[in-house]
Amino acid sequence: MMFSRGGSGRHARGDRGDRSDRPARGSAQVPQPARSHGPYDISEAPSGVERLDLGSLQIPALPDVEIRVQANPDGVVQQVVLVNGDNALQVGVFAAPRSEGIWEEVRDEIRKSLFSEGVAAEETDGEYGVELRARVRTADGLTDLRFLGIDGPRWMVRGVFQGPAATDPTRAGVLVECLHGLVVDRGQEAKPVREPLPLRLPKDATEQVQQQQAEPTPPPVAPPTNGSGPGPAPRRRPSPRPR
Repeated sequence: MMFSRGGSGRHARGDRGDRSDRPARGSAQVPQPARSHGPYDISEAPSGVERLDLGSLQIPALPDVEIRVQANPDGVVQQVVLVNGDNALQVGVFAAPRSEGIWEEVRDEIRKSLFSEGVAAEETDGEYGVELRARVRTADGLTDLRFLGIDGPRWMVRGVFQGPAATDPTRAGVLVECLHGLVVDRGQEAKPVREPLPLRLPKDATEQVQQQQAEPTPPPVAPPTNGSGPGPAPRRRPSPRPR
């Protein structure tokens, strides 16, 4: 299932209003750095922006960005990858504690998982703090990956860049704008830490998925298993657009 700016309007919507995920009295909040962009919590998301609504995650509809969504026949989203040219960005969102972020711990586990596979990962400073970079071997050769995490109020967004943007963040182009415009709707339900927040396709898109189950799907960049672990690596380049 693929969306672009031209095709996502009927699935998109703007801000949901004033709903906020207020903490219980006396509880601590994860300190949030001052930023002029997102990912945003639903309580602070700018209004008037066209977004593809996937439930817990809303993705801005930007020109030249394909939103590739892998979902089961019931419309439950299992993977979201944004593609622009030779670059791809997989995004996932996970439950986190109210009192502390989880990216530091998740990052350490990703590094250990890579090391167990004989892959060295390098920590670097990025726009959102410490990132991980690694070069993994696939059937198509060596592939560079760049992992980043953004802690929010009771959630964490994880992104994995592939392509030129994996080694040179300045080449991420419009995919960075997508990351800046992400909106997380955490909801009020209690969830286990690191559990992926539920993502679902709009109803009419679910019907399309049911008709496309026989079509091949691109390999995952990094399956979001409990927010950690690099998972199988993708092909060197994003899969070609369907005819």
